[in-house]
Amino acid sequence: MHDARTIAREGTFALIAAAALWSAPAAAQSISATYYQPTVTSDADDDAAELPANLRRQVVSYSGTEASGTIIIDTPNTYLYYVLGGGKAIRYGIGVGREGFTWSGVKSVERKSEWPDWVPPAEMVARQPYLPRFVAGGPGNPLGARAMYLSGTIYRIHGTNAPSSIGKRVSSGCIRMVNEDVIDLYSRVSIGTKVVVLPMTQHAQPSTAVRTSSAAPTATSSYAPLSAPATAWEGIRMRGVY
Repeated sequence: MHDARTIAREGTFALIAAAALWSAPAAAQSISATYYQPTVTSDADDDAAELPANLRRQVVSYSGTEASGTIIIDTPNTYLYYVLGGGKAIRYGIGVGREGFTWSGVKSVERKSEWPDWVPPAEMVARQPYLPRFVAGGPGNPLGARAMYLSGTIYRIHGTNAPSSIGKRVSSGCIRMVNEDVIDLYSRVSIGTKVVVLPMTQHAQPSTAVRTSSAAPTATSSYAPLSAPATAWEGIRMRGVY
């Protein structure tokens, strides 16, 4: 029969052993991720790798008139362009507003935030009262790793915790990107950057992509119908209300 000190020691050894078992695969996973995903920053998942080829970040030819450093939101084709100059732009796949929630105009970036908190606007809460009133920044936040707030609006260009929504029309007007891409764009954008949001009846001027691989682009994902959320949080993730 064991006394209390023996039981305590055995419990401690068990905890140490369990910790070792858990830490070994975690370390291996970290090494694997670093090896296979060397371009991914430490605070974002490589969700871009799962996107169709046409929605992955790439340099394309640009024949439009916007100056370098301008962001163009090609709403009907679910692309965001960052104009580089010299006839080139970076193209990113995005998610845009669902039917009835698209908009257009010329705005500017008035604020930037890393791992932003999410406070749903009053207009959104009125439409969807089941939404939380505050979600702290972090990997589970609907705004993802970065947010760029657009002047005079409630809209943002931001990351997402639902990468499968890229290429679809599911939001309440915000422009969403996978975290890896929004971090890249965020690093290029300054306060005051011009943002041109095109209407559904217009598209940008970029043409042939300058590809680094032979993979052919695939068709843009079809637009999934909205369905009633099973829970409030599933409603945020699956319907893309932000």
